[in-house]
Amino acid sequence: MTPTLVRQHLPHAGRTPRVDQCARARDWAEIQERMLVPLYEAVYERLEVGRGTRLLGLGCGSGLALLMAASRGASVTGVDASAPERLALARERMLPEAGGTRACASRIVHGEPGDLTGPGSPAYDVVTAFEPIGCTAGDSEGLGDLLEAAAPLAGPGASVVLAGWGPPERCSTSSVLRVAAKPADPARAAVGWRPAQRDDLEEVARRAGLKPDGSGRVACPFGYADVGNAVRGLLSTGLFDAAIAATDQGQVDKELKEALHPHLRKDGTVWMTNVFRYLIARAV
Repeated sequence: MTPTLVRQHLPHAGRTPRVDQCARARDWAEIQERMLVPLYEAVYERLEVGRGTRLLGLGCGSGLALLMAASRGASVTGVDASAPERLALARERMLPEAGGTRACASRIVHGEPGDLTGPGSPAYDVVTAFEPIGCTAGDSEGLGDLLEAAAPLAGPGASVVLAGWGPPERCSTSSVLRVAAKPADPARAAVGWRPAQRDDLEEVARRAGLKPDGSGRVACPFGYADVGNAVRGLLSTGLFDAAIAATDQGQVDKELKEALHPHLRKDGTVWMTNVFRYLIARAV
């Protein structure tokens, strides 16, 4: 199998206000993370991830994508430099009694990709970075840095799969994410929400010295039991932290609820259709 690289969980923006990080991590793991399952499945199917695959998850968060790869027979390693609370949940998930499997080796590391290098370090067949870019200003630069740091961990002839938000007109959540850019503050202009651009993924791949070689689109609807559930899930992404710091929690909650109102169904559930892209690129 051709070795591979992709990016995980939604990006953080701005200065982080004081929040209950354990509760935030639980909200991510229990509410929001599952919204990207169709993306994970599509990539794993296309790459034929299974027994014999050595997979590294960059920015692995609470580990749902790793668990899905392990369930297909892959040996998985996850690394993340932030949110140790999410990593604690990832370790719990990989335990056999929590649904993990003894048949597949698993390892979760709090740190950078460079912390995994050393004598005897394996060359990974698949390196995932499932964090979709095209949501906040500067997130593509962060992805480029991550891929550069991870490059020595991939085997010869590695392929790279980058993930990103689809065009705003195909993503209902785009209107809600605009709350992250309020209030208008020049000091926050560099970290606020921005619409995804058509060639975001290709530009990152080229800057990283990779050759684009195919892409795909995946429907990832965001569905919630009610408005309160939706607010908790969206806040768990960290995208609204800068807005909270600039105003207050109550104001952001209010604006989020207002932005979600058009997506509220008669039964009280919230439903937003979205399309995400992934790009397969090859190491030159």
